[in-house]
Amino acid sequence: MAINLQKGQTIDLRKNDRGESVYDLSKVTIGLGWDVRKQGGFLSKIFSKEAEYDLDAIAFLLDANGKVANLGKTGMTNDGRQIALYKGDVVYFNSMQHSSGNVWLTGDNRTGAGDGDDEQIIVKLDQLDQSYQKILFVVSIYMGRKNNQHFGMIDNAFIRAVDANGKEITKYSLSGDSSMNGMCSMVFAEAYRHNGDWKFRALGEPLQTDNFMDVLVPYTYK
Repeated sequence: MAINLQKGQTIDLRKNDRGESVYDLSKVTIGLGWDVRKQGGFLSKIFSKEAEYDLDAIAFLLDANGKVANLGKTGMTNDGRQIALYKGDVVYFNSMQHSSGNVWLTGDNRTGAGDGDDEQIIVKLDQLDQSYQKILFVVSIYMGRKNNQHFGMIDNAFIRAVDANGKEITKYSLSGDSSMNGMCSMVFAEAYRHNGDWKFRALGEPLQTDNFMDVLVPYTYK
């Protein structure tokens, strides 16, 4: 049975709530989901579930110092745009696969429409190099401040971990929290090594910025 986490709670990703080693970490899916809160009148046409309300899932791969060692390089997208943080230790919508091939983002959902996971980051935990000691999972509302969008407008927001066999290991839900009003980014959860195993901690730390680069700053070397 999957464990429903509370903020700050930690579990062992290899074991169930009875301490049994039952989960296959050869491939773990970190799923993020959300629904836009429906409102009456004119606003319902703007903030309906089908409207573009773009939450982005991002992963920071951290070393033993809790820092991103490789910020990547400047590269070109398929449509000719120049971007930074390309092929480094940050996985996001402009650099969707880590250079190791062991961490990747499956796509960029721009509405939250549909049931289940809206975005997924897949991690082959057992194949990650030992230089990576922690993975931080962040979610930001793209252009949230410009569009007057924030987490207070979102229902059914969650992050969950599913093993290679499709077993849901844990789920952390965040809904109906008034402290989310005005917040456009969140450090949602982290997976980290501990005594040879991987653990998962629900964090739920909200931030006002809608730019994940601002979230990244404390995790970079000066």
